[in-house]
Amino acid sequence: MRIVSWNVNGLRAVSSKGFGQWLADEHADVVGVQETRATEAQVPEALRKPDGFHTHFVAAQRGGYSGVGLYARRAFELTGTTLGVKTFDAEGRMQIARIGALTIANVYFPNGSGPDHDNSRVGFKLRFYRKLYAALEPRVAAGEPIVVMGDFNTAPDEIDLARPKENAKTSGFLPEERKEIARWKKAGWVDSYRAVHPDKRDEYSWWSQRFGVRARNVGWRIDLAMLSPAASKHLKDAAIHTTVMGSDHCPISVDLDDRVLG
Repeated sequence: MRIVSWNVNGLRAVSSKGFGQWLADEHADVVGVQETRATEAQVPEALRKPDGFHTHFVAAQRGGYSGVGLYARRAFELTGTTLGVKTFDAEGRMQIARIGALTIANVYFPNGSGPDHDNSRVGFKLRFYRKLYAALEPRVAAGEPIVVMGDFNTAPDEIDLARPKENAKTSGFLPEERKEIARWKKAGWVDSYRAVHPDKRDEYSWWSQRFGVRARNVGWRIDLAMLSPAASKHLKDAAIHTTVMGSDHCPISVDLDDRVLG
């Protein structure tokens, strides 16, 4: 079972850059997209319900902002789109679905950088992390296989970005942000890419849109697929698809044994 996550930086924008063909050719069982920046009605018709997929979209209250979408080849049961906190829910950052025994959370975690490119949203970001963790904890304790995928907006370790020293005070690599990822790992969550590629360097999922940055591969690995202990037992492979263009992010994937579905 292949699960793919991609921050598309605007579903309407990426639709004109070959997203539909990529989706058809990828042969993924589940695709979660983040930063869709569109209501369901605004999603291009060809992508609203493409052949062979069940779909669901969550939009932010603010137009052209945030948003997530889910494509799945099997019918799914939607189990949640909110965390019960108005300021979080207004931003349309999450959807949780169940396929068989597997729970999949498609999440666009907040960026800690504020409107003035400061770190004023870090507190909001950390509260979001903790609220989602708490919401999933009963399922983890019950032994459910869970995949939390999406743009985490945090690089876990120095190996996960090209210039760690220069970004020590930048949101996305602050100690308190990395500590949240570490807390998940300490509780048994598995970073699927690092489990498969523990020492691999220079493979990133996001690059600044400044000219030449992606060509020089000055990037960050901030798109993750975290597996609960029960899901990690089924891990077969994980990858970052750096050659896929169309966004400032590229897709990531995780392959699980079909038995994860129960």
